[in-house]
Amino acid sequence: MDLQSIKNRFGIIGNAPALNFALNTAVQVAGTDLTVLIVGESGVGKEVISQIIHATSSRKHNPFIALNCGAIPEGTIDSELFGHEKGAFTGAVDGRKGYFETVNGGTLFLDEIGEMPLGTQARLLRVLETGEFIRVGSSKVQKTDVRVIAATNRELLEFAEKGRFRQDLYYRLSTVPIRMPALRDRQEDILLLFRKFVIDFSERYKTSPVQLDEGAKNLLVAYPFPGNVRELKNLAEQVSVLSTSNLITISELKKFLPEKTVNKMPMLASDAPHQSEFANEREILYKLFFDMKKDVTELKKMFIEILQNPSMAGSVSNFAKESLMNDFQSNGHDSTSIFPQTKVTQPITQQPTFIQTSIGHPVLLKDDDLLHHEEIEETLNISIIEKELIIKALKKHKGKRKDASRELGISERTLYRKLIEYDIDDL
Repeated sequence: MDLQSIKNRFGIIGNAPALNFALNTAVQVAGTDLTVLIVGESGVGKEVISQIIHATSSRKHNPFIALNCGAIPEGTIDSELFGHEKGAFTGAVDGRKGYFETVNGGTLFLDEIGEMPLGTQARLLRVLETGEFIRVGSSKVQKTDVRVIAATNRELLEFAEKGRFRQDLYYRLSTVPIRMPALRDRQEDILLLFRKFVIDFSERYKTSPVQLDEGAKNLLVAYPFPGNVRELKNLAEQVSVLSTSNLITISELKKFLPEKTVNKMPMLASDAPHQSEFANEREILYKLFFDMKKDVTELKKMFIEILQNPSMAGSVSNFAKESLMNDFQSNGHDSTSIFPQTKVTQPITQQPTFIQTSIGHPVLLKDDDLLHHEEIEETLNISIIEKELIIKALKKHKGKRKDASRELGISERTLYRKLIEYDIDDL
């Protein structure tokens, strides 16, 4: 069965390379009895992959059961999976078959496998290794032929390092790992999925399907969708039911998106190198700003001390003069041309004053500077600084986003999101 037939049969929309790779892997492994571990965020469609594997395998005419391990209480999950004998525990008035008995010859899909208790993990490992299990409260070993497909939205290796998941079970489950991509990594599929959902809802509610203008399309593609396909479907339903117009603008679409997520859109996974590079540049800028503020603070303190004690001005001037002479001499200049060896007869208060800053360069101060000083408060707001950098980059490159984004060290798509976030018009 070719890939397009699989998509049509199971209602899968999209052509992202990562999605196609996951589907191809599922089809290739379906003809075997290998254990499969499906990894992906909540809402990406991990159960659909398990259904594809079962439906295209030799077990397709046998039972398929999906079980959410996180939804079963710890005290009853062993009974659910392996069954129990009469009187095995309080309330066990009759014997019961577990899923490894009832699904014999078929496929058992264990969703959220990372939530399974450690004791149950040991029992599951035995089934995977030997095909044998024991009912709760029994001593009789039974055989089973069940294919196990597991899924998780956790990083099981990290769980294993913390002692919350058996490492041997992880390697046994992940004989063939399949990673389902998040929706933000399938940006070329977002508009296709949205269009499919709004058409379905328009048929259900007997309304005209809504459409997005260009700005709304760009916003939808840039939105990170932490809830993945499930969140996109909910959004399409809200827009179809609650919108007052069939043409959705960017301002109208923002009403249906969580405000916090819109204002703090994360970098896309494909932009990770640019994000790291841009973050490093911002750290350097912030450090520079803080150093500058420190220098200004030190200068202010020194001004006040000189104003309160004018006799200090002479010693500060001599110190600055010596520093300048050393700098000129080290650079091959004649210091006498700058500081002639003449005796100074003017009062100290009339001499120019030099202040030595923390960056090593003296600053010439006039009398007016000492008598009249103003408090200057620099802005340290990250958003303002970032907005100014973006505006400068756009002006420098005459509004060309591609060149501006390269100058800033971010992707063009990220720059577009920032233009929307900071309400910056094209320059």
